[in-house]
Amino acid sequence: QVQLVESGGGLVQAGGSLRLSCAASGRTFSTYAMGWFRQAPGKEREFVATISWGGKRQYYADSVKDRFTISRDNAKNTVFLQMNSLKPEDTAVYYCAAGASITTIGTSPLDAWGQGTLVTVSS
Repeated sequence: QVQLVESGGGLVQAGGSLRLSCAASGRTFSTYAMGWFRQAPGKEREFVATISWGGKRQYYADSVKDRFTISRDNAKNTVFLQMNSLKPEDTAVYYCAAGASITTIGTSPLDAWGQGTLVTVSS
């Protein structure tokens, strides 16, 4: 199974930007759909963005649309989340996930998850 390690989290002021990275192990990275999810304190984990194995399709939560961009580099086994115009409500632990399908990622017990990276947006 693929193993995932996120990085790039930190403290940023509202209106600022951060770029999260998720490095994957294994030779089959390019066959996985990838996604970003987040969990704020006291809340359920929620979907942020997903990208198909080839990178041609992306889906976003309404709350991040037009501010966040998901991308991937299959040659480097890495998926990215560029976050612009950050808001305090974006504060959360961000998790990277790998799954078989862009439409079911995050819901299957077979999905792989990283350990998460904390993003804190101050007002």
